[in-house]
Amino acid sequence: MGIFIFIVVLGAILAYICIDGYNRLVAQRNRYKNAYAQIDVQLQRRYDLIPNLVEIAKKYLAHERETLEAVIAARNVAVGASSRAARDPGAPAAMQDLSQAEGALTGALGRLFAVSESYPDLKADGTMMQLSEELISTENKVGFARQAFNDAVTLYNTTREAFPSNLIAGQFGFTTAELLAEVAPEVRAAPRVTF
Repeated sequence: MGIFIFIVVLGAILAYICIDGYNRLVAQRNRYKNAYAQIDVQLQRRYDLIPNLVEIAKKYLAHERETLEAVIAARNVAVGASSRAARDPGAPAAMQDLSQAEGALTGALGRLFAVSESYPDLKADGTMMQLSEELISTENKVGFARQAFNDAVTLYNTTREAFPSNLIAGQFGFTTAELLAEVAPEVRAAPRVTF
């Protein structure tokens, strides 16, 4: 009888550890997915601002068509990468593609702002100044959202790799989530030009 009670208690403890570990992994995976949703909102805001910025710049930069087209092309690639990442936040390929696309977009925007420095009328345009300020504000929000996402991913990955959660994670398909890399400082600093 004593062995039976011991086995039942041990079984209950093991069941509790498994259920608690599974639920903790689910909660942390949902946290990082929610954190990515916040990034996605800010990226969408950024993507929506860019065509307006290009339209204003077109008035002044008629012979800079290549620069304007590069911004739009980079934006379109970034929108696609963001859409793929939103379907599976934390997936290594999706996060790497998004990081690369965002880096290319930031670089293209930096070139646009560098070219626009040569056009005093464009720099003085009120709408251009407002869009530039909104874009800088959005960049800051993306940075904060990226940090929250990366913190949530780190916590999830740490829990996933720690014992006994690693046993549960392996059995139930909880895979490693990828951090969203920050754009290189030399690329990221470029669009900080103000009008």
